[in-house]
Amino acid sequence: MRTRTTTAAALTVLALALTACNSEEEPAAVDSRSRSAGISAEDKAKAREAAGLPPEPSATARYRFLEAWDAIDRRVSKPGTDEQAVSRGLNQCGSINASPDDRDKLVRQTLERFTITTRLPEISTPETDGKILDAVHTYLCPDF
Repeated sequence: MRTRTTTAAALTVLALALTACNSEEEPAAVDSRSRSAGISAEDKAKAREAAGLPPEPSATARYRFLEAWDAIDRRVSKPGTDEQAVSRGLNQCGSINASPDDRDKLVRQTLERFTITTRLPEISTPETDGKILDAVHTYLCPDF
């Protein structure tokens, strides 16, 4: 299921990027940020929905997720990786959306996605991982 969701997301983003292109040739020096600026917020939201992901979280939701993340265990959060944690959380939302009733599977995916088993094996327990999963679900995708 994860492969199909990832493939569908990649194809959706590619299709959106192609439709955002115009027939004029872009200068070679244009970076990817400039090219992606042509995709509307509405198109991005549609792509996220098609990929089974929630809308981009508000600043408040992001802050509360990161606050909950730190409260679980200060060691899970590395300096300068807040965006990575939110991104991984949003990806976990896709897994929650795909298997909402299989908590054991979701907890295992959380372990893998957030690399807790390899980085912090001493705190890699179903209890800790369940707390991370709950923080993701509560703050990043409460409607899933």
